[in-house]
Amino acid sequence: MIKLNRVSKKFGTGVFGLSNVSFNVDKGEFVFLVGPSGSGKTTIFKLLTREILPTEGTIIINDWDIVRLSKAKIPHLRKKVGVIFQDLKILMDRTIFENVMLPLEVAGIEPEESKKRVNDVLAQVGLSGHKEKFPIQLAGGELQRAAIARALVLSPDIILADEATGNLDTANSWDIIKILTDINEKGTTIIMATHNLDIVKNLPKRIIEMNKGNIVKDSKISKEKKDSLHHSHNSKSHDIHDQKSSTMEGEQK
Repeated sequence: MIKLNRVSKKFGTGVFGLSNVSFNVDKGEFVFLVGPSGSGKTTIFKLLTREILPTEGTIIINDWDIVRLSKAKIPHLRKKVGVIFQDLKILMDRTIFENVMLPLEVAGIEPEESKKRVNDVLAQVGLSGHKEKFPIQLAGGELQRAAIARALVLSPDIILADEATGNLDTANSWDIIKILTDINEKGTTIIMATHNLDIVKNLPKRIIEMNKGNIVKDSKISKEKKDSLHHSHNSKSHDIHDQKSSTMEGEQK
């Protein structure tokens, strides 16, 4: 599905964003990309969407050689690689429905088909009741859901999530992770860059750790640990749900 082979990226300043990086991601995998700011996570995302080109090395997505991909085919690539941006890139002068509709308009999808797709993905992320609202009317977790819906609306093979829980509290963070894992279980490959170590430690997924443009660790989890962490994650999800329910009951009283 995704293959980076000896990829380096040297910027105009002379700084290397990546140095001789190689890894493969299989179809349907969920991978955490971790590391401090400046470690190369965002550079990898920009390379995978052909926003920038590597200085050296090859990048393959499905059957596409990204480095040699013609400009005419870049829009086709970007239909298959959805991005959840760290700063969301939600347009404040458009409703949530219109924000999610935008990629379909750019792709030239028929209006009736577009409306159906938008309604379907908004239902999937739990925003059907907010579709006519403007972004300023939504809370942080809801805006994050809108960003996920927009990334999902073109039915991509891959989703790149850049700090998808970065500004959220614990309960909302796990809600977003639940949506992403549900999407992943339906076959979409997900690479998530994150600083949230609580999520990384408690979710049984592969972890690629970056530092100064290099991979310092790539850990695939054994079945035994995966089962143990899955049980722990389910317990955590129930605890958060119970805590939210108790809070709502207290507010009602």
